[in-house]
Amino acid sequence: MPDTVKIRKRGVMTLPKALREKYQLEEGDVLHLVDVAGVFVLTAMAPMAPQLAREIERMRTEAELTTEDLLSHLKKTREELTTERYGNAPEDASGA
Repeated sequence: MPDTVKIRKRGVMTLPKALREKYQLEEGDVLHLVDVAGVFVLTAMAPMAPQLAREIERMRTEAELTTEDLLSHLKKTREELTTERYGNAPEDASGA
């Protein structure tokens, strides 16, 4: 059964309590609104960056790596992939 919401001052609307509880929505959560030919679709947006950062930190700790270790490996890997894709960088005009 569809729920009804009323738009109040400054565009504020309240989601029904049953839906907030069902989808574990709390004050401050971000929702994404899409207009599909006049039909509004509202979806919860789970912030991925903090979740990803926690997972990376967990893996770094388990592997007993420092942040410097990760950054060094990242730079080396980036250089290898760039060389693989584009070849060696040409020397500049000074021959350095």
